[in-house]
Amino acid sequence: MILVTGASGQLGRLVIDSLLEKTAASKVIAAVRNPDSVKELAEKGVNVRQADYTDPDTLASAMQGVDKVLLISSSEVGQRVAQHQNVINAAKQANVSLIAYTSILKADTSPLLLAQEHVATENLLAESGVPYVLLRNGWYSENYTMSVAAALEHGVVGCAGDGKLSTATRADYAEAAATVLLQDGQAGKVYELAGDNAFTLSEYAEAISKVTGKTVSYQNVPEAEYTKILVGVGLPEGFAAVLADSEAGAAKGGLFSDSKALSTLIGRPTTSIEDSIKAAL
Repeated sequence: MILVTGASGQLGRLVIDSLLEKTAASKVIAAVRNPDSVKELAEKGVNVRQADYTDPDTLASAMQGVDKVLLISSSEVGQRVAQHQNVINAAKQANVSLIAYTSILKADTSPLLLAQEHVATENLLAESGVPYVLLRNGWYSENYTMSVAAALEHGVVGCAGDGKLSTATRADYAEAAATVLLQDGQAGKVYELAGDNAFTLSEYAEAISKVTGKTVSYQNVPEAEYTKILVGVGLPEGFAAVLADSEAGAAKGGLFSDSKALSTLIGRPTTSIEDSIKAAL
């Protein structure tokens, strides 16, 4: 039995979809805060269990009879460590055989502020005594392509300089997670997962231009100015600062990797940024 936390989220749903392509629905458990949000999974035969990162009792109940757990990192930046600790405790109590955790690319050396909670969680896993595998995911291509319409109108704006971004789609990362969960002998492994073909934001702008036929340019701005721009389009100031810090970290190489671990796991090249742009359009 494989339990996926955060199964109603964007990554979680894709992991469930990938698992269902490879194994029986009766062996898959979708752990969600609100079971009504994934009724379609229950209709497919997936076990749906109520589980809240902040409620240890629900996590303990959800873990009953579970062999492996995919701990998808919480979306609540600043609250992650305590929430992840609750999941790890419940998994340990249930004697699961493996926890797979979605960390961040090169977590232990990353210059990104976002890496701090991931490193803390990796340390909790190491201290727990539960066998675990680290899925250190790079940046999602969707982090950029979801705003491709705005890029067409205003150009690409950021503070990543000439830093290379080794992005892949959520579906790519989800397929890799499903593959790891279904294979034996994963305990102790650390996967640095990233897209095959890295690009700078200038090259991203060129890719949009190539796909659409409309000239799009990249404007690099200071980190503080980029934070203000993100706040101006409606993001909370704290979250905007974290995103800007991530872009600044990319300028230092924090979101680049030439590892081919992701494409090796999924048995095909990762999705190109051009194809991601086409899908977004």
